[in-house]
Amino acid sequence: MPQPARNTQVEQSTSHSGPGNSGPENRSLAVWELADLVTPMAVRVAATYRVADHIAAGRTTAEDIARAEHLHAGALERVLRHLVTVGVLTVSGPAYGLSGLGEQLRTDHPGGQHRLVDLDGALGRGDLSLVELAHVVRTGEPAYPVRYGVPYWDDLAADRALAESFDAIMADNLARDVPSIAAAYDWSALGHVHDLGGGSGVLLAGLLTAHPPLRGTVVDLKATANGAADRFRALGLEDRADVVDGSFFDELPAGGGGYVLSSVLHNWSDEDALRILRRCADAVAGGDGRVLVVEETGERPETAMDLRMLAYFAGVERGVDELIRLAGRAGLKLTGVFEAGSQAAGVRSVLELVPQHVTP
Repeated sequence: MPQPARNTQVEQSTSHSGPGNSGPENRSLAVWELADLVTPMAVRVAATYRVADHIAAGRTTAEDIARAEHLHAGALERVLRHLVTVGVLTVSGPAYGLSGLGEQLRTDHPGGQHRLVDLDGALGRGDLSLVELAHVVRTGEPAYPVRYGVPYWDDLAADRALAESFDAIMADNLARDVPSIAAAYDWSALGHVHDLGGGSGVLLAGLLTAHPPLRGTVVDLKATANGAADRFRALGLEDRADVVDGSFFDELPAGGGGYVLSSVLHNWSDEDALRILRRCADAVAGGDGRVLVVEETGERPETAMDLRMLAYFAGVERGVDELIRLAGRAGLKLTGVFEAGSQAAGVRSVLELVPQHVTP
């Protein structure tokens, strides 16, 4: 995502504190630049209207892009000029080009940044709820329903395109870590794992590929689970993988060797996360199964993501100690933490949990 602009010195009048004024005194606007919404919104608008794709396709003027996207050409021109100022675009006469930074806004760029800032996508739409952060601080309630009138998950359930955007973002985010997650733990010893809220099956497919003896099931809502089934067929894993239409808030299939919660608990409040963990505890209560919590638990707290989770749906970014305490309330205890890469880099960890009465 775009980083805050560098601190610069600007000329500013001593009698006015707003931006854009000139005067004899040079004053740092570090706080203003940190809080400025202009550049982030200009970048997001450019992503939403596929500006980088249009330029790459030869539509290089504001009029060309506005015509293709049914936009106001004059207003778009002013947005594009600002993106030149901040180094996202270049310009020569009326024609705009892409800087190295601007290339990352192309929908086909391998970095996948476009999906993160597209205002029509699940993350871009969600981020707009952060303008209601003051409401969250006053009430402790999420901001998303204030802006859109419905909770985040209900909005995704009602809009398939939005849900598909969310699944794609989650798949992109997880894919880079799958090899390290697969290598961090002896998944084969579990026999059969249930990936709860497993989305499009990226993690389970990676585990099955790395551990040929392993079998697995994605448990997720029907539309998402169908995407996982398609992935398994495409990879030739359908004989070792299946899907179940269900929710981790409901009773889970019992008797599995492992129940995986990958980047699930941070999406929920303590109360809801406890409900999920209790369902997992029930599923392993009568056997020797394990609950595997996969979360980012690096040394540097992800404070920005924590606020995003808070604003979207009252979720919480938790460290290992917090996860252990929450698991204990659900009747589970920690038997191991397996680092999937460098903790300092904020890469994921696998927490192995068993019922409290079980002797490791």
